[in-house]
Amino acid sequence: MKEITISQNDASQRLDRFLAKAVPLLPASLAQKYIRLKRIKLNGARAKRDTRLAAGDVLQLYINDEFFERPSQDNAYLTVSAPKISIVYEDENILLADKKPGQAVHPHDGAEYGKTLIDHIQAYLYAKGEWKPRMENAFAPALCNRIDRNTGGIVIAAKNAEALRILNQKIKDRELDKRYLAIVRGTPKPKEGTLSGYLFKDAVKNRVYVTDKPQPGAKTAATRYRTLQSKNGLSLVECELITGRTHQIRAQFAHAGHPLLGDGKYGKLEQSDGRKYQALYSYKLTFRFTTDAGILSDLDGKTFQVEDVDFVREYFG
Repeated sequence: MKEITISQNDASQRLDRFLAKAVPLLPASLAQKYIRLKRIKLNGARAKRDTRLAAGDVLQLYINDEFFERPSQDNAYLTVSAPKISIVYEDENILLADKKPGQAVHPHDGAEYGKTLIDHIQAYLYAKGEWKPRMENAFAPALCNRIDRNTGGIVIAAKNAEALRILNQKIKDRELDKRYLAIVRGTPKPKEGTLSGYLFKDAVKNRVYVTDKPQPGAKTAATRYRTLQSKNGLSLVECELITGRTHQIRAQFAHAGHPLLGDGKYGKLEQSDGRKYQALYSYKLTFRFTTDAGILSDLDGKTFQVEDVDFVREYFG
């Protein structure tokens, strides 16, 4: 329990508005709940959220110590009062989340604290009592892979340090098979094949460029694809990343003359698209372990899939 004595400068404020400034990590909805449950008292008695504070009043706050920390990237999960996650799979070690297009996975992608995928996953595990930050020296649930803000699909989160260590190594050793669905303009020829080339990144413009011949600073890139359906000048393709470069699928298909539907960065964003985001989704994940996976061994050979991808339904039924 913490006590706060109201100073003259804080007098005349409503209780709920004072709490929003004094304890910024405490979500407004949770503050109201705590006031109702008498976990926030004024001078030892029940108070209402619109009660006006007076100099000398004493607030008693029966809330977790975490909420009194200075707001930062590490505690942004506390600002999430109602975590929103579409869970594809979960066990005691990992969680697979279906990230929707438009949501950033980390704050460094330009999102506000409390609105990223990792914030919501941490808030979810904190609310369940599976993650207790005060009992950890350094570990926090973390993402093992990332997806661009405007791309949707399966993102892997590790619930403990051992799972994080194993998955990071498995991803490095390419023991996870990830498949993407994309809608491209035209019909790729051949309908099944591999796009190969070289990618170099312009960090200032946050985009990559594709060339057919090696250039200084360029890295090899290869995407295996197969066309599933074609109609109305569009094709639905399944893609497998042989290499994992930034914006690889988008840039390589655009270079091949088949830009992704709705992709304004690498293709021509036509008004008729009517899409905010490019039609690209990491829809399927298969664990194919070729070496020992320790606590994750039971996942070997298992496939997890997002069954309903909105742009597939919209354009191909």
